[in-house]
Amino acid sequence: MFQGTITALVTPFRPDGAVDYDRFAALIEAQAEAGIDGIIPVGTTGESPTLTPPEHIDVIRAAVRYAAGRLKVIAGTGANSTHEAIELTREVLDQGVDGTLQVTPYYNKPTQTGLLRHFTAVADLGLPVVLYNVPGRSGAEIAIPTVAELAKHPNIVCIKEAAGKVDRVSRIKSVCDIDVLSGDDSLTLPMMSLGAVGVISVATNVAPRPVVEMVRAAREGRWDEARALHYKLYPLFTDLFLETNPVPVKAAMEMLGMGPAVYRLPLCEMSPAPREQLRATLRKVGLLP
Repeated sequence: MFQGTITALVTPFRPDGAVDYDRFAALIEAQAEAGIDGIIPVGTTGESPTLTPPEHIDVIRAAVRYAAGRLKVIAGTGANSTHEAIELTREVLDQGVDGTLQVTPYYNKPTQTGLLRHFTAVADLGLPVVLYNVPGRSGAEIAIPTVAELAKHPNIVCIKEAAGKVDRVSRIKSVCDIDVLSGDDSLTLPMMSLGAVGVISVATNVAPRPVVEMVRAAREGRWDEARALHYKLYPLFTDLFLETNPVPVKAAMEMLGMGPAVYRLPLCEMSPAPREQLRATLRKVGLLP
């Protein structure tokens, strides 16, 4: 259901801190023109923790409106409270989204039984669910047996793997048929070689077309071409995580003339040394003259 290149969209803010919907529309237009298959508004890259609940839903509605059926829209409606995740997901049920991204509940570190019940409760609402395994942020991993059990639910269709472990693809595919999407740009090609069907990408906020070309080449078995693109883009993939995502990608967008890098605390501007390293990388990969 969800395959190819999917962008984890940033949420652009105006200098006064309000959501910049004009820039958001322009960003989605650029994604569509580059051949992106889908977008995820209000995920980690979209700074979901600092959006108010009304903003959260408004940004998702705007994404559906601006995508206009050209892109799949997977709404970031996860939370570390099952009640909140259910309420956010209910809010978008009739908004035209194609699915929901559900992060592993963070901070409270539930057991695997708790995770099973949490994701099942959200999936029971009816939207297709993409599980989001990101232990580095959540403090908890979705165990392989839990993934296999969740994959039996008709609405749980995919898992975003952002644990930094290529081996997870082999382990998941050996026990169930759920689709796997890489959650790390730098691991997209290795994961696809083992059966992943694409990527949920941060880099496509600034370089959508080259990543689309890399993923398409891999899906069509043109591995030499895909590998060449991977190595060309690899410095960008890594340097977009010199500091906490989405700080570097917003800084890169600013360098590329895509608007000011505005954050909401506790996120703040990039430190000078890594910022200059990122600028050099943008030149190296041909995004900056």
